[in-house]
Amino acid sequence: MISSIQNPKIQWIRRLQSRSKERRGDQVFVVEGVRLLEEALESQWEVCLVIYSEELGERGMDVVRKFQSLNTQVEVVSSNVMQALSDTKTPQGILAVLPMHTLPLPKDNDFILILDQIREPGNLGTILRSAAAVGVQMVYLTPGTVDQYSPKVIRGGMGAHFRLPIQIADWEEIRTLIEDSNLHSYLASVNRGRVYHQADFMLPLALIVGGEAHGAGEEAHRMADSFIHIPMPGGGESLNASVAAGVLLFEVARQRGYDS
Repeated sequence: MISSIQNPKIQWIRRLQSRSKERRGDQVFVVEGVRLLEEALESQWEVCLVIYSEELGERGMDVVRKFQSLNTQVEVVSSNVMQALSDTKTPQGILAVLPMHTLPLPKDNDFILILDQIREPGNLGTILRSAAAVGVQMVYLTPGTVDQYSPKVIRGGMGAHFRLPIQIADWEEIRTLIEDSNLHSYLASVNRGRVYHQADFMLPLALIVGGEAHGAGEEAHRMADSFIHIPMPGGGESLNASVAAGVLLFEVARQRGYDS
């Protein structure tokens, strides 16, 4: 059992939890909790290291045994070490280090999501969860968007990282994809363009959603073929970015007749 937070492996994981530069440098990220590790197993994502504490329940121990059967490196730690490692106030008693990689990109695109300067980790995670739920084929993150592997983004995504291709891209790359795939780009705006449910989301489309503070940037506006907005009859300056994205994504699903 590892009982000291000074252990090199423990110090490494703590750095991964707190520093995006460390994650990028080592090309790994941390996943915490039984549910997310079950998702990792189901998706057959490679896992470098599993850490668990003795307080872990039977469902979690079943996950540990499955990783052991795959010859994954597994370490048991004391409860105080798990508390030091966890990014949550009440640790579930299990976490893992996974390598970063992008899922295969679809050959034919007709529903992609572009997120421009989303800076709040909780919002990005929630948006990714909604995107995976409605069948978005891939997500592009523009420069200035929060790290997709931040612990809060991973938790908020609830397994979206294991099902959805997510890629950082500059606007030239995005423009090339849109033109090559013949997509119609819709930009979510506060009060410009059509009401969202009047837009034709049956078209092959790229949906652009901007950040919390100032919305989408100039490049996004130049990219847009059409603007759409969500009416707010009760007033207010704008909607939370994750709420707005959810409304729009599920409207695409509704128009396309997704019923399962």
